[in-house]
Amino acid sequence: MIRKEPLRPGGRSARVQASVHQAVRALQARHGRAGLTIPMIAAEAGVTPSTLYRRWGDLPELLADVAVERLRPDTPPRDTGSLRGDLEHWAEQIADEYASVPGRALIQDVLAANATPERAYQCCAFLREALGLVILRAQARGEPTPDVEMLIDGVMAPILYRILFLGDRPDKARVKALVARALQGLA
Repeated sequence: MIRKEPLRPGGRSARVQASVHQAVRALQARHGRAGLTIPMIAAEAGVTPSTLYRRWGDLPELLADVAVERLRPDTPPRDTGSLRGDLEHWAEQIADEYASVPGRALIQDVLAANATPERAYQCCAFLREALGLVILRAQARGEPTPDVEMLIDGVMAPILYRILFLGDRPDKARVKALVARALQGLA
């Protein structure tokens, strides 16, 4: 079994990671995902293939690492002034991004690296963090709120299920219905 070196933040390690991520993105744009190899990525990034094997173990893990970084939200959920509005807007945005051809490919890359589920957990952590922010803002406005896990189960899980297993992009009406059901019964 290949033992992967844990990534260290900052310095040379961060530069190598940034260079490798950039190389993957550039090569995917030129050749598509199916044509990528570790030696090709290493040459593009200016590192040795052994560096990639040592740090990521294999190509699926490397692609998952790049995908997680690209799935990380760039901005916090928009503040619409209400919990329902925030959730509807944010869930629609996630549905649009994840259901796009590039979004599905990124999710599939994350799930393909099944040797360690930590990448999928990182994606879920992004969702939890965003939902936590939405909830905190609603609480500051005095609105009753569900907990994060209720929103994961009631809103995000059905959206992701439809995208991954039904090849569907949940429309605005479905997203609004999921949010309404998740908020139902809050006093």
